[in-house]
Amino acid sequence: MSAPASITDIDARGLLCPLPVLRAARLLRELSPGALLRLRATDPASWIDVPHFCTTSGHDLISADDSDGIKTYLIRRGPDRATPED
Repeated sequence: MSAPASITDIDARGLLCPLPVLRAARLLRELSPGALLRLRATDPASWIDVPHFCTTSGHDLISADDSDGIKTYLIRRGPDRATPED
């Protein structure tokens, strides 16, 4: 049985668009592929922005929950993207 993966947390409550996504993007660049990130935000726009960011950036949105105005996202960092050859 393997140990549960650790989760890196970002508290972006009180921050407005685009700051929650920008903070997630910056931290995801520092994490290894497959690492988990939990983002908490209160910005209503994050409900649209975070899933869109994950899709366009190659990360997996594992779950999204909205409870009492706090949106919690669990994101798995996607694989490193290959850079196109010139």
